[in-house]
Amino acid sequence: MPARPVVAVAGATGAVGREMLHVLEQRAFPAAEVRALASARSAGRRLPFAGGEIEVAEMTPESFEGVDIALFSAGAGVSREMAPEAARRGCVVIDNSSAFRMDDDVPLVVPEVNSSDLSWHSGVIANPNCSTIQMVVALQPLHALVPIRRVVVSTYQAASGAGQAAMDELYSQTEDFLEGREISPREFAHRIAFNCIPQIDVFLDDGSTKEEWKMVVETKKIMHAPDIEVAATCVRVPVLRCHSESLNVEFSAPLSVDEARAALSNARNITVMDEPADKRYPMPALLEGTDDVYVGRLRADTSTEHGLAFWIVADQLRKGAALNAVQIAEALLASNT
Repeated sequence: MPARPVVAVAGATGAVGREMLHVLEQRAFPAAEVRALASARSAGRRLPFAGGEIEVAEMTPESFEGVDIALFSAGAGVSREMAPEAARRGCVVIDNSSAFRMDDDVPLVVPEVNSSDLSWHSGVIANPNCSTIQMVVALQPLHALVPIRRVVVSTYQAASGAGQAAMDELYSQTEDFLEGREISPREFAHRIAFNCIPQIDVFLDDGSTKEEWKMVVETKKIMHAPDIEVAATCVRVPVLRCHSESLNVEFSAPLSVDEARAALSNARNITVMDEPADKRYPMPALLEGTDDVYVGRLRADTSTEHGLAFWIVADQLRKGAALNAVQIAEALLASNT
């Protein structure tokens, strides 16, 4: 890997792709060149980048000639087709879709948790599901102190997790609702304005959704902890771009609230915002555009032995997607793999 790699953003015109470009610029990623790739219908568009503009090119297998790192956010179907083509051309693909996450030969990486897994990639690295990313960042420092037995998580997931069109629909439906106009959902199964939808992705045979299944299996893989039990309920809420999660965690031995707070406070890329007397706790409306995982409402869960409960918030477009992908690229450069 060269010290100044050529970077491509595949799916650059989408919400996550645009955020990838923004994060690359904001973090001064040492790219020799950045290319924006998208579908043929988006070719020729210009996107803001590095104080100027970057022209979007059509994504083809040949687009990845000379590219060292490709950040993919174009959907699982495109990833399955194009990621192998990019890898065959010597490019390392960091893929934001679900296409390769559970493949045994593809590392699933959150740099704060398992950056060592980058050592065995074979050209494709998977970026985990957004709701899983922020959860494992918060769980890892606690699990390092006392092994976790069980996690019960309820998510409050923003419209951004369903893409730019879903964010636009939240805006338009809110206006329609307030103006008394009829609402016809397109991106969601039901009205999202002033509502909560307890379904993200499709239902599986056991009654859970695929999003909930992802949180279970991805957590085990990322944390190298196949024995952790995870029960998830995933809900779409009328929030623009920050996901929130309520966690109840059972440990294998006692872990005090003070010990947990200290571990979280000292962990990388976690901000503890937990001052209930001052009504200070993480809220999605206040944390858009931030990079950390924010933790609050930390307390004992007395319904189970060795239990803790807490609340976390993170920006879905950043730590939940674009930022985590760029952090993986940064870790690749640091390890030169």
